[in-house]
Amino acid sequence: MVACLRVLYERLHGPSADYSQNLTRDALKDLLSASVQGLMNDLAVDCIQDGDELSALDCADDQQLITVLIRTLLKDGWLETFGDRSGLVTAYRFSRAGKLFAEALWSLDRMRARSRQRNVRSCRNALEAARKNIDAYDLIDAYDYAEKIISDLSEGVDYFQELVRRLMSEASNTPWDEFIEFLDRFEKEFKKQLTADNVDRHRQAILDNLSRLRNLDSSKFQAFENQLQDIASWADAERGDNSIFDWLLDRIEDRVEVACTGKHPELIKAMNIYMRRAASIVQQALMLQGGQRRQGFSRAIAQVAALEGNEQTQFLKALGASIAASEVRLLDPSTFKLRSASQRRKALTVTALPKISRDARLNAAIQRAEAAAFTLSNQDVVDFIRSELRLRQRPIRLSSLPVETVTDLLQNMQMVEAVRAARDESLTATQLPSQLQTPYYSGSDYQIQLNHDTDSKPA
Repeated sequence: MVACLRVLYERLHGPSADYSQNLTRDALKDLLSASVQGLMNDLAVDCIQDGDELSALDCADDQQLITVLIRTLLKDGWLETFGDRSGLVTAYRFSRAGKLFAEALWSLDRMRARSRQRNVRSCRNALEAARKNIDAYDLIDAYDYAEKIISDLSEGVDYFQELVRRLMSEASNTPWDEFIEFLDRFEKEFKKQLTADNVDRHRQAILDNLSRLRNLDSSKFQAFENQLQDIASWADAERGDNSIFDWLLDRIEDRVEVACTGKHPELIKAMNIYMRRAASIVQQALMLQGGQRRQGFSRAIAQVAALEGNEQTQFLKALGASIAASEVRLLDPSTFKLRSASQRRKALTVTALPKISRDARLNAAIQRAEAAAFTLSNQDVVDFIRSELRLRQRPIRLSSLPVETVTDLLQNMQMVEAVRAARDESLTATQLPSQLQTPYYSGSDYQIQLNHDTDSKPA
């Protein structure tokens, strides 16, 4: 059982965990098959001696044994099932308590020390220290921190999912205590995780440090590799053909990318779901309390209807005196607008930020340059026509202006609009009955003149 739990934790939360696919029943059987077959002889002895639920099984049948193991892990609370919406199948994961105990068993088998700090800033600082000091211990610490980034985010997701489950099972009771507990924990943990320790905030700094470490000269690289072979021999079985140094850098980068694109949006989505459901239940409770208060008006109206004559008059006077300090305000119905279904779906959707490649940045820069190349300021066009009018000392027709460059063409096409938008009484644009014909465009010809009586600007 311990061997199976260690294999499961390695698959779900270990350094080589695949967070893009959930663990289905078939995948779970295939995962446990290797461990069960490797320990078949020991299991057979235990089945005979212990007399537990495995004693009635044929230990030579590994598939039957795996089925019973899975059922036992579910019954004892190590594992739990959930619906995989993408694959429309039932998937498996550790329960919150099961994950904590399985992590302890997995850590004992790893036989290496782990740091206590578990935030993304520690990963960034450890990488910077490793680059500056050429110390492999700092690189090992950075690797530990990178593993714990996803673990912290996964723990937050499980926490909010557990809160939602309790909300649904105890919907009749207003969750004041749990909500206050969430606010307190948000202030102490999640606020820091979403601001100072936000993985998106430190992502680029971590990637920059990894890039600088990859570009170290051969002597520093060899120094790292020699140290890692002494203190990180556990990585030999996992690194494959790569060096331990390159394998560690690749794993750190992979953990950070998975946290940014997968786990961090999942945490925000889980928090959003809990907040919406908790707010709806609290709002319902407030509406019920408001309805109880409105029953007082109904009772007062019924009592007024039951009285007659002077008694009714006296009661109304007393009632008026008691509510005289009240202020009634009515909401404008035009302020209420229903959101469309697409807007609601868009508001509930949390998507991961796309990776911006070098080609995408280059295309965006080219598009901005092209847009700026064909954009002229109205003020520049007005200044140009004013200088031309003062130079010629007579009105100017658009058809008389030269069209030799692209700038000349754009100025001529934008000139009438710029004069009218400037709202300058010293400049007037008058449409002429003649037409303007150029190799590039055609339209009405205009005469632009300068009114010297209102022009107070120096030439």
